[in-house]
Amino acid sequence: MSVRISSVGYLNARPLVQGLAEDPRFSLDFALPSEVARQLAEDEADVALMPVAAAATMGDVRIVPGMAIGSRGPVRSVAIFGEKPVEELTEVCLDLSSRTSVVLARLLLAKRNPKVRFLGMKEADARKNISGTRGALIIGDPALTIEGKYPHVLDLASAWREETGLPFVFAAWCTRGDALTADHAQAFLEAKRRGKEASRALAEAHAKATGLDVISLESYLANAISYDLGEEELRGLQRFYDEAATARLLPRTTVTLFRSSSPSSSSSSSSSSCLDTILSRAAAGDRLSIADGLRLDADASLFDLGLAADAVRQRRHPEGVVTYIVDRNVNYTNVCTTSCRFCAFYRPVGHPEGYTLSREILGKKLQEVVDAGGVQILLQGGLNPELRIGWYEDLFRWMKTEYKLGLHALSPEEILFIARQEDMSVRTVLERLHAAGLDSVPGGGAEILVDRVRRKIAKTKCTSEEWLGVMRTAHQMGLRSSGTMMYGTTDTARDRVLHLGKLRDLQDETGGFTAFFCWDFQYETGTKIAPGENGTLLYLRQQALARIMLDNFDHIGASWVTQGPDVGQVALRFGADDFGSVMFEENVVSSAGTTFQMNAGTMEARIHAAGFKAVRRNVRYDWLSEPF
Repeated sequence: MSVRISSVGYLNARPLVQGLAEDPRFSLDFALPSEVARQLAEDEADVALMPVAAAATMGDVRIVPGMAIGSRGPVRSVAIFGEKPVEELTEVCLDLSSRTSVVLARLLLAKRNPKVRFLGMKEADARKNISGTRGALIIGDPALTIEGKYPHVLDLASAWREETGLPFVFAAWCTRGDALTADHAQAFLEAKRRGKEASRALAEAHAKATGLDVISLESYLANAISYDLGEEELRGLQRFYDEAATARLLPRTTVTLFRSSSPSSSSSSSSSSCLDTILSRAAAGDRLSIADGLRLDADASLFDLGLAADAVRQRRHPEGVVTYIVDRNVNYTNVCTTSCRFCAFYRPVGHPEGYTLSREILGKKLQEVVDAGGVQILLQGGLNPELRIGWYEDLFRWMKTEYKLGLHALSPEEILFIARQEDMSVRTVLERLHAAGLDSVPGGGAEILVDRVRRKIAKTKCTSEEWLGVMRTAHQMGLRSSGTMMYGTTDTARDRVLHLGKLRDLQDETGGFTAFFCWDFQYETGTKIAPGENGTLLYLRQQALARIMLDNFDHIGASWVTQGPDVGQVALRFGADDFGSVMFEENVVSSAGTTFQMNAGTMEARIHAAGFKAVRRNVRYDWLSEPF
């Protein structure tokens, strides 16, 4: 079987892959840097020419020595462009194609312009937004196309050299597992030699395809990009890792090189760290890599994992308070076109048991919440093609006018469905719904944010990137949201930790998640997928691991609705600081036979019995009274 290679597709990567596509030992795929990193992380590639920041996040990666994509001076293709100097910018739009460039930009601007606001988006959108005091980080080939078009440019490699006196490494050949051999690594070195010799031909081909000046492109390949990974480059890379870890942007990492005699990555890199060391770092709030999380998941005892998670909770919430909210989960329709294999709640279009709640029924439900002192409605449903955006806008305005409750409504899947139905952008849909009364976005539909899993359990559902994209847009608009995970179908431990990593990355970017909740798949005979790993002990381990890995989330909620009040109470000593909602009603997991319920008094008693003070909150986790 050939070695699966994934490579950055930019011009600056071409010299390192010269001739590899013709080598029968390899199958070669090109993609954006972020996609290349995802493929290696999710076992869709054996070796990847990818951003070095992603390697630190994974933690079980070895870097092939002798070659990289870096720069010893101005790199030209990684820069912040603007009409104003970076010190005068109020916002910087981040091209999210490469985590390395994003982290480097944040490090450099923390010293030059610490109050600047960052907005993540696709490259084309970032470029369109350059105006006035809004600049943009543009990387790769698109950056070459706008050279000379803006009066102010901060070349990130040049700025790094100025601050540290060291070269910067943007990307390198990285591998996990044991698919790569010494012969393969030698082939990469030979490709580099041939590629550097072919720089003129590569520049000519790119000039023909883009209309850019061939002499400028040849100079770019020969002078701006450095393809070596020597001692000085390694010092620069380690300095980057150290500064990013200090800034809590990356896990603390030591550069680990691939050696032909070394064992597979499962026993090298940070995953081989002493278990007690990882637990101590976790308790102290250090950022952990994916490999660290997997090591804890595999080897830490339930007791030790719980202690570390509880230490994180105590450090974040030293006041000893557990919050809860009085709201109601209203499922306005069960008609859905997605046909998720794990869902016992939905009914297909035209099914006799399909429903859409009338205003009369909704009104009774909402009034009960008001009478009980509730503050919010959690409104979610199926993807019903009969309901258009105007229906939602009218509903939201009516709910706000008549009942004045907070509206935590519509999962990313529902918002995407409305956008497709109306041929609108996600931002336009959110803007219209927000104007009508939408206050925040629930985290439903995340399941596992690994597309291999999503395709198995709900093949027509949105991709992980689409789900994250809706949340990104909502956060940029000032809307808050919750992060969730439903596990226990076909997912593995690695899938679950990768899911946490993706939530953590988006939280780094936006800070828009208020809390995280997880629960296991509630199986019922008749659903179209068998249950995978589940049970109380796994739930407690998963919640504790989430508290440890999600170092930038303020709150973790206990899922007593699926696990039961007793387990929910224990979960308060496994990292949770929130007891969720009293849940006047719940229809989705109860459709699978799980019907736990609690009122506010019972919930407060449970919190007190666990040794905490209780306080009611709203969706933003503001306290609505004094703890008692």
